[in-house]
Amino acid sequence: MGATTAGTEAAGVPAGAGPRQAWAGLPWLVRSVVLWSACLVVVVAGLYLVGKIAVLLAPLAIALAVTLFLTALLDPVLLLLRRLRLPAGLAALFSVLLLLGILVGLGVLVWNLTASQFGELSQELDQGLQRTRDFVTSTLPVTDAQLDKLVQQARDGMGGSTPDPVGGARTVTEVLGSVLLSLVLLFFLLKDGRSMWQWVLRRTTGPKREVAAEAGRAGWRTLGSYSRGTMLIAAIDAIGIGAALVLLGVPLALPLALITFLGGFVPIIGATVAGAVAVLVALAAKGPAIALFTLGAVIVVQQVEGNLLEPLVMKRQVRLHPAVILVAVTAGTLIAGIAGAFVSVPITAVAYRVIDTVQRHREGARRPAEPA
Repeated sequence: MGATTAGTEAAGVPAGAGPRQAWAGLPWLVRSVVLWSACLVVVVAGLYLVGKIAVLLAPLAIALAVTLFLTALLDPVLLLLRRLRLPAGLAALFSVLLLLGILVGLGVLVWNLTASQFGELSQELDQGLQRTRDFVTSTLPVTDAQLDKLVQQARDGMGGSTPDPVGGARTVTEVLGSVLLSLVLLFFLLKDGRSMWQWVLRRTTGPKREVAAEAGRAGWRTLGSYSRGTMLIAAIDAIGIGAALVLLGVPLALPLALITFLGGFVPIIGATVAGAVAVLVALAAKGPAIALFTLGAVIVVQQVEGNLLEPLVMKRQVRLHPAVILVAVTAGTLIAGIAGAFVSVPITAVAYRVIDTVQRHREGARRPAEPA
């Protein structure tokens, strides 16, 4: 007991001091480390709980994200129909039917034009991978056995086990349920979305209402700009790369353009994967020279898209740092697979814009009080 009392006195804390005095008597470095450690534990625990909830409710979360994405995409159509004096319910129904008509029409058209070519696409990819394998084994100090072992390890890491019929049926059921839920929610958000938001604003009081209204407007503008801009940029990429493949005489140009269009909805990673598929097909069908020209065309199209079209179409308020995009896409893929990769970037962009708007509003509220 005497030793303990002597130790606390040596640290600058009186022997009979209370908890507050003992805390104040500790060195500032120790107090800072304790506070930051406690904050870090709380943040990590909160992120862990959010991640567990997101995994459990992944189908619902993805359905909500897709619904908001489509609502922002169709909002200009809804406003146009409302200006034509159509009732809200009828305008929302026409917007949803327009979306379904476009999707079904494009799906039927693409299927009729490319259904017979997807089997050839698989064969061309296999041949391209085989040529790449031969190049690697002949150029690098890697044997066939070592390469087979690496490929097998990659397949095992990706979960390449025997398919489970029960799990597959459950996945199909979840996907169909999510699609149906998204369509129903899309109709109601188009019909009553603005009144729902006004109801939320009426429940806030004082200056919080103005902050919430401004943050909501900023987030909605960001989501709308992202949805329409991403679709336009993906279409331009698909047309550019598809035209280059046609000029180079690469077969299966339409399926490759379709893959490029879908990959455009996953920034950075999607374009890289789509370009790699096009180069592999060109390598298998036309040889190394045409594959190099295809690679050059893919790089040129993506550079024009990233440095010229994206700043013009997406606007500055939607742009995120590439490191943030990579982290968001990776996290979305780990949580919900391909669907998570599609919705992770718009969620991140909207969240950033809302937080930035709230922060700027708080700084503007504090600024007049500083001189006093």
